[in-house]
Amino acid sequence: MPTLYHGADYNPDQWLDRPDILERDIELMQKAHVNVVSLGIFAWCTLEPEEGRFNLDWMQEIIDRLWAAGISIDLATPSGARPAWLAKKYPEVLRVNADRTRQLFGARHNHCYTSPVYRDKVRTINQTLARRFGRHPGVILWHLSNEYGGECHCPLCQQAFRDWLRERYGDIAALNRAWNTKFWSHEFADFDQIESPAPHGENAMHGLNLDWRRFVSHQTIDFMKWERDSIREIVPEAKVCANMMYMFPGVNYFDMARELDLASWDSYPTWHKPTETLEDTALDTAMMHDLFYSLKGQPFWLMESTPSYTNWQTVSKVKKPGVSLFASLQAIAHGSDSVLYFQWRQSRGASEKFHGAVVSHDGREDNRVFQETVQVGQALCDLARVAGTKKEKQAALVFDWENRWALEDAQGPRNAGMGYKQELLRHYRGLAKNGVTVDLVNGEADLTGYQLVVAPMLYMLREDFAAKLRAFVAEGGTLVVTYWSGVVDESDLCWLGDAPHGLCDVLGLRRCEIDGMYDGETRRCVALDPRLPASAQGSVLCEVAALEGATPLMAYDEDFFAGAPAVAVNAYGKGRAYYVATRFEPAFYAPFYALVCEGVIGDAQLLPDNVLLTCRGPFTFLQNAGETPVTFMGVELPKYGTAVLEDGKRIY
Repeated sequence: MPTLYHGADYNPDQWLDRPDILERDIELMQKAHVNVVSLGIFAWCTLEPEEGRFNLDWMQEIIDRLWAAGISIDLATPSGARPAWLAKKYPEVLRVNADRTRQLFGARHNHCYTSPVYRDKVRTINQTLARRFGRHPGVILWHLSNEYGGECHCPLCQQAFRDWLRERYGDIAALNRAWNTKFWSHEFADFDQIESPAPHGENAMHGLNLDWRRFVSHQTIDFMKWERDSIREIVPEAKVCANMMYMFPGVNYFDMARELDLASWDSYPTWHKPTETLEDTALDTAMMHDLFYSLKGQPFWLMESTPSYTNWQTVSKVKKPGVSLFASLQAIAHGSDSVLYFQWRQSRGASEKFHGAVVSHDGREDNRVFQETVQVGQALCDLARVAGTKKEKQAALVFDWENRWALEDAQGPRNAGMGYKQELLRHYRGLAKNGVTVDLVNGEADLTGYQLVVAPMLYMLREDFAAKLRAFVAEGGTLVVTYWSGVVDESDLCWLGDAPHGLCDVLGLRRCEIDGMYDGETRRCVALDPRLPASAQGSVLCEVAALEGATPLMAYDEDFFAGAPAVAVNAYGKGRAYYVATRFEPAFYAPFYALVCEGVIGDAQLLPDNVLLTCRGPFTFLQNAGETPVTFMGVELPKYGTAVLEDGKRIY
């Protein structure tokens, strides 16, 4: 992509009876420096109002007019919401819930990914679009469906699940071993006896639950590939993306991204919550940007955001003046080559009629939201040469979808929420507050090139990844491992022997026991190293470990835990490994990572409160997430301000 892109979801099919509005849209897009729109995402009923009767002339006119105005098109396949005629004639396309009831027509993504009928109808509409528009010079990207997700338990999916299990395990005896089915006398004699998890059936067999989640992810991606390939049959050179979502549990995005040319995601932070600062929200969002960059190790697209507010969050707060620009430039800093919004013009009715948009119901351009959108567009023009630049490898934070699935289904030692995401964010925040560039990787990652690997709550530790971590440290890398790691294998079967499995000698210790903590319950820890906070509170889970060569850096200071290591470090080969035995309060992690990064990541530095520093190629982005101006690195940053340096010289 040659430049930074600025635009929005555009739904002219909602306004075909208002040519004056369509004419005005082009004028306003040019004023806002819009150079791309996502088109046709939910337009199936307009594109094919009856089975086999296609109405594409309106889209041809829109694409031609946009392209003539200098606006490119990210053309969508409309599979995210099927028309009523399709559901009425072919009820098998509608999903079946876990309780085995079939859904009625309505909502979005209410379709079976396995259904041959649905796949055939999707292929037909996709190829019809590809033949008409696939080689239009304005169509630069294909947008596959919208926010893939959900699951179906229909007979077609049950059979597909059994076939998937046969391919995975080969024979039923291997499955029984992997699922430990002798517990509660659940052993299977044949694959045909297996059903997906159900509220009125089996839902506590962890191997079944884990494999069902793997299957749902696989089937979702298989359907996406079906869409992609249907387009490429007509336009082999077509480039494709699919918009993903914040911490979405239903699909393994590392697997999905391999099948795409471009990763993209929809970002809707809850700015201005009373329970967190703007810096907190920004760091949470930054971790997600870094995840989507990391999926392919290359720039991604911010496919949806809002210039003002949502309408589906518990409370839909409007962004304060300056926050839209702050958030947009933060996305660019972390590797996005675009800032797009949902949507261009507010809908008049239905569920998102009050969702913020660039153009509101009044249609005016002299309001704050539109003027701030113009400001974002101008900033992207000014920073166009940032496009395509990559980030330096420094630290890898392990975030594994399958580990998350297993961890959250484990039934102990806490069932009130293990907080995997919260644990990740604490470590991410500690790294970010030292100016460290972070990639998020999974258990299949190549760790070559990283100086630091952080593995929080790596409950599911595969043998091959344990070997990678061992080799990484032996060859001079620095590793951080936390409590509740190395517990189970890829089938969610507990490892036997000392724990964390495969890492005891690397960490120089072994886990003896672990205590689940009630909400609000803490255990005091004290520093044995002056570079760490003098004291800190442990919570959520507290491990007791026996040292076998490691040096304690903090120790528990109360209860029967007193004297046990809360933080320890061990030399192994040419590198070193740190162990963190509990979840500390957020303020602990920045000084902890200042210690960890010392001598490991040369340009790491503890940043002032509210200052964010992100590097992308030769560009350094400095941002102020605070309410008062600050000066850092000789640069003055106003409230919510951003400065961009290129090779040390300010360019924005």
